[in-house]
Amino acid sequence: MIGKPGCHLCDDARAVVEKVCAETGAAWEERDITRDEALHREYWEQIPVVLVDGEQHTFWRVDEARLRRELQG
Repeated sequence: MIGKPGCHLCDDARAVVEKVCAETGAAWEERDITRDEALHREYWEQIPVVLVDGEQHTFWRVDEARLRRELQG
């Protein structure tokens, strides 16, 4: 997940990602756009952004069921 501190959408997305990853056993990490200029340039208008296997899965709002299907597929 790509986000930044103080972002309420990031907080919401993080909760969904944590829950779904715990249920599916998928590993995840969070990257902060304020600490990575390349990520900031690419994603600053879309955070939070969720990547699955390096590909953009979604941004702004994370649909729990859709993420679960993606990780189980």
